This record gives sequence, C-alpha cells and structure tokens, in this order.
Amino acid sequence: MARDEDTPNDGPARSGCYRPQTELIRGGQTRSPFNETSEALYLTSGYVYSSAEEAEGAFTGEMPRFVYSRYANPTVAMFEERLRRLEGAEACFATATGMSAVFAAMMCQLRSGMRVVASRVLFGSCHYIVNDILPRFGVETEFVDGSDTDAWAAALERPADIVFLETPANPTLEIVDLGAVCEMAHKAGACVVIDNVFASPVLQRPLEFGADVVVYSATKHIDGQGRALGGAVLGSKAFIDEKLFPFAKHTGPSMSPFNAWLMLKGLETLDLRVQQQCDNAQTLADFLDGRPGVRAVRYPGRGSGKQADLARAQMKRGGTIVALEVERGKEGAFAVLNRLQLIDISNNLGDAKTLATHPATTTHQRVSAETRREIGIADGLIRFSVGLEDVEDLKDDLAQALAGVR
Repeated sequence: MARDEDTPNDGPARSGCYRPQTELIRGGQTRSPFNETSEALYLTSGYVYSSAEEAEGAFTGEMPRFVYSRYANPTVAMFEERLRRLEGAEACFATATGMSAVFAAMMCQLRSGMRVVASRVLFGSCHYIVNDILPRFGVETEFVDGSDTDAWAAALERPADIVFLETPANPTLEIVDLGAVCEMAHKAGACVVIDNVFASPVLQRPLEFGADVVVYSATKHIDGQGRALGGAVLGSKAFIDEKLFPFAKHTGPSMSPFNAWLMLKGLETLDLRVQQQCDNAQTLADFLDGRPGVRAVRYPGRGSGKQADLARAQMKRGGTIVALEVERGKEGAFAVLNRLQLIDISNNLGDAKTLATHPATTTHQRVSAETRREIGIADGLIRFSVGLEDVEDLKDDLAQALAGVR
C-alpha cells in the first residue's frame, strides 16, 4: 500500500508559510485530542481497526491511515514533515541510521547492469557501499576526483544511473561544484544523490542546485547531543512514494518513534547550535593556522581559490568541521590526540561537545593506504567537530596539545 495520506507528511499544511527558524519549532506538529504542548511520543508497533472492512481498506490503500510503524508512525511523520519543510523538499522518509538512508536511497533505484559515478572522497562506510557492495550486485561503479569538473565530465560522457557525492566531503572538506555536476549528471540520465551531513540543512540546500535526493545522518547535527541514531532521505514525492517507500517498507530500515521524538527536539535548536558551532569553528581555524607543528588547516570558505569560492557560493557559512594536518604523520597526530584534556576523541560529529577523530585509523581505516594518499587523508590529518564550549577553552586545549607534535 502507499504511504498514509493522512500523516503530516501529506497533510493539508504542506507548504510552509513561516521562516526556517519558526518551522524548526512548529513545522509538522500534529496534536492529539489531549492538546499537548510538546510533540506526542507514539510508542506503538501497530494500530487497531474498528472493523474488518476498515482493515481491508487500509491494506488496499483505499482508506489511508497508519497501519504499522515499520511503514509510518505519527511521531516519525512529524519529524519527516518538519525536516521536509526545512529542506524545501516535497517528501521525506526517516530511517534508522544515516547509513541506512544512504544505502536505501541508492538500492531502491539500482539493479544489475546499472552504473554509479561517485566522488572519490567519501565517508568510509559510503566508500565501502560504492566500492565493495554495489559491484556484488552487478552494478558498475566509478570514482572521480570530486573537485575536478573535467573528471566529472569525462566520467559522465557515458550514461549513468546514479551520481553520489558529499560536499563538504568527509574528512578532507573537499567542495564539489553542485550546479555543474548536477547539470552533467542529468544529461547523462543520472539521479543525483547527495550526502549533506557536514553542511546540515541550515547551511546548504542541495535541491536548490539541482540535486534529486538528499540524505542525512540525523545522528549528527540534527540530534546534536549524542543521544540517538537516525537518518533521512528527502526528494520528490514521486521518488519517495514510488521508489524508496516500497523498498524501505519491505526491508525495514525505519526510524523508531522514540528516536524521532528526540530528533524533533533536536530540530528545535538546530539553527542556534549550528550558528554558534560555525562561530567557534571559524575562530579555531584562524587560531590554528600557522602554529608550530601545523602543516595545513582546512575550513570551507576560508582563504582564496576555487574551493573557497565554491564553498561561499553554496554554503551560508563554513560549517562545524575543521580539518587539521600536523607534522610527523600518525605519530604527531596521536601525540596531539593523547594530550587533549577537554576535547574528546570520538568518531562522531555534529555534537554539542567538541570531538577529535583520526580518520586514517578509524572512520577510513578500511580504505587502502594508497587510496587514502590519493584523496588527501594524510596520516597526520585530524578532523575536529567543533562544539558549543567556550572557544577560549578550546583554544587553550589545542595550544597545549599541539606541543606534543614538537
């Protein structure tokens, strides 16, 4: 059966009439007969029917309603509608994790003999899907240098079915020219799927540049407090209803109602948190540049050149992630990480707490050393997800930690 037509995702108030910050608080809210202030948490797996005829009508789709929480749930539907409005998409489907969102967004479209073109710099698990899993099902895959439009043009001279990319990319913060790649991809017949997790919907809306599908790990900025896993896929109503929903309905990567409720609470403060995290990240990037032991500092939009210009054109701000390359490779990076006193070592990002990751030995350790070198993941690279602490305390911690390089 189709998705429930009486959920907030398809309700009468589909077009948001408020500004984004208001939609983050109010968008998609559906109150129960108790008229609660906070969104209701519907912890139920199933629903009951007043008659056998009603049950039959629900399963044929003639009587739209909630049937089973693997398909749709009132709390999950509120989260989907709120995020849909923020993203400016026609429809949204929430998933259990960010990786289930990535996998479902691609697999619901693919079959043997199809072709996927992807940017070379991807999160480790995304790289594994494209490089290892898809070829097992007879899907041809090709990686390109995401920052090189000529490389995209060469790869898309032949027909393709999906183009998949991240921008900014994890963990090098490489920027892809969204408008140019989307135009080339569509001419090649491809659906453009973009993982927008680093920018978040606050800073970048890929659909406005021609993307067809946007995916998120809601675990990151949307929750933003390290509490729960979640993901989301956004796109046209036709894509969600006709391609993604049948796949997800039968394979089960659905978000739990409790996690959806936490994500709703996270959305309420998303803009406030991301803006302050951007302030802190920009300050730290400036602070770290040129310090002894530091080889390079990467932060979107900082400095000059094509990559900086692209970031400023596509993103409202530079984001919450700072990539720092230190001297002495892995030894130097570990020395810095092990001296941190305030900042935590973790593979997560988008949290209220500042987190440090060594990609070469954690998130990208499955990627070969040769490939890591090719895509710029040096052994001395540290990815900082900047949080909400007082930036002066963060500067103090980084200053003393960098002494470990020397």
